[in-house]
Amino acid sequence: MDKILKLTLGLLLILLIASVSVFAYQAYTERAYRESFTGTYSYTCTIATDSPLTNVTFFLPVPADPSGNSPVVAGFSYGTISGVPDDWDVTLYDTGKATLVKIRADTITPPPGQSPYSIRMSADVSSKTAIDTRDPLNASALFRPVAGLSQVPCVPGLNAGNPLCYHYMTSLYADYEAAADASVMINTTINGRNTWTIFEPNSNEYSGKAVLQMNGAQQGWSAMKVILTDNIGSYDTPRLTHG
Repeated sequence: MDKILKLTLGLLLILLIASVSVFAYQAYTERAYRESFTGTYSYTCTIATDSPLTNVTFFLPVPADPSGNSPVVAGFSYGTISGVPDDWDVTLYDTGKATLVKIRADTITPPPGQSPYSIRMSADVSSKTAIDTRDPLNASALFRPVAGLSQVPCVPGLNAGNPLCYHYMTSLYADYEAAADASVMINTTINGRNTWTIFEPNSNEYSGKAVLQMNGAQQGWSAMKVILTDNIGSYDTPRLTHG
């Protein structure tokens, strides 16, 4: 009888130690995740030209979620977007279907010996909550509106994890005078990234890149091709027990 009692107590002690160890591990990983977590949106917009442009007006897409919330609108509103020339007039517009930034400039002229000439605007914005990098089309900031969405194969080896890749079309407006052989390239990107450290650094992210090349003078709307890659990286994060 004493042997059975000792054996039972021993098993209970082992189970207790195992339970405490599991709880301690879960508590540690949750705390490490919370304390090290950061979410960041990174935005860029580059306008490159090989020729002088005059009487320039652009309406460019600004990344926003389906409800119209954008991580970079405050930067445009308060003038904290890096790289905006002093002589540009910048105004935000919400069309109901998309958020656009209007850029007005008398001229954009490449300096002597500098062709093509690029102007790059950028911003990094912290997110107070985890960014949805698995389904940004329905939950996070992207260039909108979204038209003609189609899933495409991802380029092998370029992204970690099990990324999913898509193409779709959005639009911009351009109005400027230029030589017939002038070439203008618009390249704008949005990246949402979560990072944390539990024993070692880890992350997940998505990225959207819209590109358009225009030749000669412009006056009207043009379609931009967007390349979207989501579900990049690790999603092995602890289940949080409280907010």
